[in-house]
Amino acid sequence: MRLPALLVFPQLLLVFSPIVLAFAIPDAPRDPAACAALRHYGKLTESRQCYSKLLASSDAFLRAQADAGLEQFEEANEEFRTAARARPASAAVKTEWGKLYLAHQQAGDAGTLFEEAIQADQNYAPAYLGLARVAASRYDKRAADLANQALKIDPKMFEAHELLAHVALEDNDPVLATKEAQAALGISPEALDALGVLASIDWLNGKEPSPWMDRILQVNSAYGEAYATGAHFFEINRRYEQAISYYRKALALNENLWEARSQLGVNLMRLGLNTEAKQQLERCYTAHYRNAETVNSLRFLDTVGDYETFKTANAQLELHKKEAALLRPYMQPELEQAIATYQRKYKMTLPGPVKLQVFPNHDDFIVRTLGLPGQGGLLGVTFGLGVVMDSPSGRAPGDFNWASTMWHELSHVYVLTATHNLVPRWYTEGLAVHEEGAHSPDWGDRMTPEIVAALRKKQLLPVLDLDRGFVRPQYPSQVLVSYFEAGKICDYIAERWGDSAHLGMIRSYANRKTTAEAIRDNLHEAPETFDKDFAAWLDKRTGETVRHFDDWKKGMKEAYADLQSGKKEDAVKQATAVHGYYPDYVGNESYYELTANAMLAMGDSTGAMNVLESYREAGGTSVELLKKLARLETGAGLQKQAGTTLQKIIYVYPEDMDVHRMFSSLLLNSGDANGAVREAQAALALKPTDVAQAHYDLAKAMLAANRPKEARDEVLASLEAAPNFKQAQKLLLQLSPSE
Repeated sequence: MRLPALLVFPQLLLVFSPIVLAFAIPDAPRDPAACAALRHYGKLTESRQCYSKLLASSDAFLRAQADAGLEQFEEANEEFRTAARARPASAAVKTEWGKLYLAHQQAGDAGTLFEEAIQADQNYAPAYLGLARVAASRYDKRAADLANQALKIDPKMFEAHELLAHVALEDNDPVLATKEAQAALGISPEALDALGVLASIDWLNGKEPSPWMDRILQVNSAYGEAYATGAHFFEINRRYEQAISYYRKALALNENLWEARSQLGVNLMRLGLNTEAKQQLERCYTAHYRNAETVNSLRFLDTVGDYETFKTANAQLELHKKEAALLRPYMQPELEQAIATYQRKYKMTLPGPVKLQVFPNHDDFIVRTLGLPGQGGLLGVTFGLGVVMDSPSGRAPGDFNWASTMWHELSHVYVLTATHNLVPRWYTEGLAVHEEGAHSPDWGDRMTPEIVAALRKKQLLPVLDLDRGFVRPQYPSQVLVSYFEAGKICDYIAERWGDSAHLGMIRSYANRKTTAEAIRDNLHEAPETFDKDFAAWLDKRTGETVRHFDDWKKGMKEAYADLQSGKKEDAVKQATAVHGYYPDYVGNESYYELTANAMLAMGDSTGAMNVLESYREAGGTSVELLKKLARLETGAGLQKQAGTTLQKIIYVYPEDMDVHRMFSSLLLNSGDANGAVREAQAALALKPTDVAQAHYDLAKAMLAANRPKEARDEVLASLEAAPNFKQAQKLLLQLSPSE
């Protein structure tokens, strides 16, 4: 199915079903509550008949609710618009209209309507609950506060307790989730979403069937929403196959749960089951359920033919046709090396080949993973044995290291497989960050200024609460900080107890042990003691930066002021004086950048080269600075060091043609003819303006690699582009067979 070119960008939304208090069903419908009651008890046909009768009402508000109940969404929107004009100060109209937008994942518009409802009536509890649901859909910490505000106004609003239970289970707090679900049931014994949360806790713990689901079906035999709730919790815990199974269960009870069908399609797509994914999503589209995930996922599925697949015994690499020739020679061996390393390290063989797909368009990557564009922070995501990630061409030069991202995600493949996807998020993310640094010390997470600020404010979480930092951040940079903290925790475990402790932790999680139990069983201390000892270990490594951060900022500001004033020596002296406070900083306007540029301006190329080599080893990724270093090393005759630098550039931005030409020449001169061929081919794959020179360079490398026939073909291609190219003419004579 081809879809219009326009992308849809609303925010991601969870499913919250409208629930009503248990009451006797009246003989004849008088208002939408009667129709909702019929739906509550699973009388779906009768409910639709009830809503249909309300369409004849002279009240636009009633007609709007009837259209919404009949899933005639466009008609409902127009009726709500009419009702709002007739009742501009009605909190009820604004709130019910907001629910319509919320049900279609347009959380921004829904939030605006809920806020307008509160302006109309500051004590209208349903509007606060609506805002709480908007916040929950965005994993916003305000969800609980808003739900509690609704309960303060209306203590009998059991739906608010249901939402609090849902949020608590997302935060991996089943104790609180159970408490809130039971509070909802204390108000309404037929609170189906509360029962769904309790059933989900059972399912997550491997208890199936759940008696809570039996209780749900006694009330409503068609309440597939409960299975969809369980699917959601499997999904956010990376248990995608189980999520698919539970979405199927939901649809078996009620085939018109379009949000569940859409999520089924998205999860099938995540696992590479594209044919069925498209079928499920097209059903949603045909039924006029055209939320952003559905539309964007269908559009993406129309592009799958644009990719080439390269298979080995252990892996399947999918690259876009326009960049496959460039990326394959680098990514395929890196992928094989990572698989071999992790197979040895984790002492396991995967049940099938790893599937890696690389996207040159970041929005395609996001649609492939979440179904929505605009999630700019992600670089890679793992689904079972599948990994999807950005291509370096989808990012600004030097913005990320594709190789470290690959190693990070492949660690997830092994750890998630080994634990049957039961590992907590903090541990698998932390171990993946640790593995990056274990493979290459300049990889892994750097201590950014945001992390320094969190350390100064003592905002790190206890290890037992660390998952919350990933799921529902309390401040803007907490996800970044949580990655750093989790990675350092795993560094600490490996340093103090060895890699065997990590293997033990993995086994513990596979056996459904909690983090507290895993720590006690493998590290032999209480979590509270672990937190204390880890904090002391981390302070030894970060304390100097934390305590002198203001001194560093002041010193660097003065150094750059000196540089701008032409005082180069003073700038270098000032920057050097404070560098020891924060050597980990490699961002814009770093010590390395200032000092190297100042030294070059003063004619000290050796000093600049030494500084830039320190920058490279500290994890700096500026393509401009690294190219400058490679030229300095080449000029100094340091071929090996220059090769190391050029390889670092290829890890962060292989799209630079000059880098490949420089590397090809260097490798040719050092006797690595095959490496020179690879680099010359990469330069040619980037479609240079000087095609003749590119073919000539490849011909020289081919000849050195003892591939004369291919070398001659390249020379002829060079001369076809530039018939008077004398160097190519000479090489052709050299390659021509003698008479």
